[in-house]
Amino acid sequence: MPEKLDLLATCPKGIELLLASELAELGAEEGKTTVAGVNVQADLAGAYRACLWSRLANRVILCLSRAEGIETPDALRDVVASIDWSQHMRPGATIAVDFHGRSDQIRHTRFGAQTVKDGVVDRMLAAGLPRPNVDVRQPDVRLYANLHRGRLTLGIDLSGDSLHRRGYRRDTGHAPLKENLAAALLVRAGWPEMARHGAPLIDPMCGSGTLLIEAGLMAADIAPNLSRERFGFHGWLGHDAALWAELKREAEARASIGRKRCKTVIFGFDQSPPALSAAKTNAMRAGIPAMIHLDGASVQRLSRPRVLNPAEPGLVITNPPYGERLGELPELVQLYTDLGHRLRLEFAGWRLALFTGNPDLGHRLGMRSHKQYALNNGPLEAKLLLIDVNDRKSSAARADSTDKAAEPARARDMETRQEAAPARSEGAQMFANRLEKNARRLRKWLKRSGETCYRLYDADMPEYALAIDVYGDRVHVQEYAPPKSVDQAQAQKRLFDALGVIPEVLGISASKVVIKRRQRQQGKAQYQKQGASGERFEVREGRARLWVNLRDYLDTGLFLDHRPVRRMLGEMAPGKRFLNLFCYTATATVQAALGTEAAGGASDSVSVDMSNTYLDWARDNFALNKLDPSRHRVIRDDCMRWLETAKGEFDLIFMDPPTFSNSKKMDDTLDIQRDHPRLVRLAMARLAKGGTLVFSNNQRRFSLDTALDQEFVVEDISKKTFDPDFNRRPDLHYCFLIKHR
Repeated sequence: MPEKLDLLATCPKGIELLLASELAELGAEEGKTTVAGVNVQADLAGAYRACLWSRLANRVILCLSRAEGIETPDALRDVVASIDWSQHMRPGATIAVDFHGRSDQIRHTRFGAQTVKDGVVDRMLAAGLPRPNVDVRQPDVRLYANLHRGRLTLGIDLSGDSLHRRGYRRDTGHAPLKENLAAALLVRAGWPEMARHGAPLIDPMCGSGTLLIEAGLMAADIAPNLSRERFGFHGWLGHDAALWAELKREAEARASIGRKRCKTVIFGFDQSPPALSAAKTNAMRAGIPAMIHLDGASVQRLSRPRVLNPAEPGLVITNPPYGERLGELPELVQLYTDLGHRLRLEFAGWRLALFTGNPDLGHRLGMRSHKQYALNNGPLEAKLLLIDVNDRKSSAARADSTDKAAEPARARDMETRQEAAPARSEGAQMFANRLEKNARRLRKWLKRSGETCYRLYDADMPEYALAIDVYGDRVHVQEYAPPKSVDQAQAQKRLFDALGVIPEVLGISASKVVIKRRQRQQGKAQYQKQGASGERFEVREGRARLWVNLRDYLDTGLFLDHRPVRRMLGEMAPGKRFLNLFCYTATATVQAALGTEAAGGASDSVSVDMSNTYLDWARDNFALNKLDPSRHRVIRDDCMRWLETAKGEFDLIFMDPPTFSNSKKMDDTLDIQRDHPRLVRLAMARLAKGGTLVFSNNQRRFSLDTALDQEFVVEDISKKTFDPDFNRRPDLHYCFLIKHR
C-alpha cells in the first residue's frame, strides 16, 4: 500500500471547507481544517493531483514536523536540524524559506526564515555535506514554516510558486481577482453543476477575464495548472518522474476530450478596451479562446445575447467595483442600480452571483440574496451574494412595504434608459420630494438672478444629513458625518438612497455628482488635498468668471453662502483701493475689481493668504477675468503678521478669516472668537478715513466683542447677506460693516 503523506493545503481565508471537499474528490483523506488551510493525508499521486488539479489551493505542503512549545530561536533551529534533509534535497541544492508567524522572541519573518535556514545548514554540515545556498527566486527546494502560539509546522512546498498563478494571466487589467478566489466564487455559485448541463455564463464587468477563464477551465475539465512547467516537487528527492508524467498525460487527455465535448458558452462584457484586450490574450494563453465571447458594452446596455435560448437560464457572475473611496460612490450607486434593473429586464430566471466588498451597495440591485458567503479579497472583507433573478413584476410583489414602487421624477439618460427607474424606499421618495420642492422654490429667483451655482438642500431632513450644491450641470454633495449614536448601517443606506435619487431628480449623469464627508477638521487634515484629479471648470457669478474644483479639496474654491457679500463688495468698490485678507481663491477680489457695469471696479487691490495653492488659484481667476496683475497683486503671508508690518491705506477691506487655523505657516494658532478684536483693530489701522471694513466669519456661535462697538461704528448686516438658497440657515455666517468714528 502506498505510503501516506502528511499534507497541508493553504488557501484564501473563507474557502477552507470548499478546499477540503475538493481535495477529498482528488483522493485525499479528509483531515482537520485550520484558518486558511486544510490538513489531509494522501499518497504521492494524491499530492501530485492536488498540485495539478486544485482550483482553490495556494500551496501544497509536505509536512515533515509538527512541534509544540517552540518559542525561542534555538528551539526552532533544533527542530529544523533534527530532520534528515539529505533525504529531501541533493547536495549543493539551493533553498528558499517562506516563514510565517511569530513568537515573543521571533518577531520578524526574515529572522525566522534565517533561523530555519541555519538549522538546515547545521544538519547538512553535520552529515559532511555541502551547505545549501539560498535562492529566493528559483530554488531547487522551497521550505515552508509556520509558527503560531508555539506550534510549528515545517515542511517542503510541493507547489513551488503559488498555485493561484496559473500562468495565463500576464495582462491583469485593474484590481483583478486571484484565480483561486475566482474559482471559489464559481463553486459557491454552483457553476460546476450548471456547466455540466451546458448552461451559459455571463460576466457584465469582466475586466481581464479571470472569472470567465476559470469558468471555462471548469466547464472543459481542464486542470488549472496543466500548463505549468515546474512545481516545487521537481527539485525534491522524493519526486517520482514516471508517476508525474502519467498523471499529466491523463490530465492532457481529459482536457482534449473536455474541449470537444463542452457545449457551454461564456460571455464577457466591459467598457474598457484595454481590459477586453487583456481578457482576450489571457483566454488564448489558457487555451480556451473559442469558449469565451468578448464585447464592449456598459452595464446600462446589458442584454441577453440573442444566440442564447430564452428558455435556458444561466449564471451571471461579476465582481464590480466596491467604492473603497467615498468619491466613487455616486457612480457606483448608479452602476449597481442599473445592473439590477437590466438583470430583471433581461435575465429573469437566471442566477446572479455578485461579489462585493460593500454589501450595502448590493442592496441597490433591488433584489434580495437567498445566500451570502463571507470571503476575503486580499485584505478586504467581502461577500458573495447569491440571488435568483426575477422580473420587475415579481420583484415588486416580494418587496417590503418600505420598498413600494414609485415612478421617478423625470426620465434619466434616455439614450441608455428606456425603462422606469427601480422602486424607491419610502425615505428615498420623501427625500426626492424635498429636492423637487426646493428646486421649485428657487426657480423664479434663479431665473431672475441668472445664478448657476447655488445650494439646493442643506440637511432639511435630519435623516438625510447632506449639503447639496449645484454648480451648473454638476453637483457637489457633502455628507455631514453622523454622530456615533446613529446606526452606521442605516446612515450608509440613506446615503446610497440619496445618491440614487439626486441624478434622477436633477436629470444628470451620476458621473457629474461628487461626494465628500464634512466633519470637524483637526491638525493638518484641514489643509490636505482630498484628491489629485486637477478637474476644474469655469462657472459664472454675476459679471465674474471663476474656476471651481469639486474633487480635490474640501472646499470648491467658491463659498456660495458669501455670494451676496461679494455682490455688495462689487457695488462698493468702484474707484477704491481694495484689500482682501484671508483671500482664499480671491473670488471677492474678482468681484470688487470688476465692480459694476456702470461705474467700473476697484482702482487696485491686494489679496493676502498663506496658501500657495490658493494664491495660484487666485491668479488664474484674475487671468480668466483679464485683470491687470500690476494693479491687482497677491501676497503670500500670515494676515496677522502682514497687518502688523504693512504700510499704506485702503478704502475698502474685506476680511473673512477661518474659524480656526493652526497652519505651520503661522506663528501661532488662530481662534476667531478669541482673536477677532486684535484682527479688527489691525485691519482698521489700514483703513482710510471714510472707508469700510467688511468683516465676516462662519463661527456658528460668534459674538462680536462689545469693546469694538465703543471704538468704531459697527453695523451687523448678517441677515441681509443671505440669498434665498441659504435663508434657512441664519447662523451660517456673520457679517459686519465697521467704520471709523
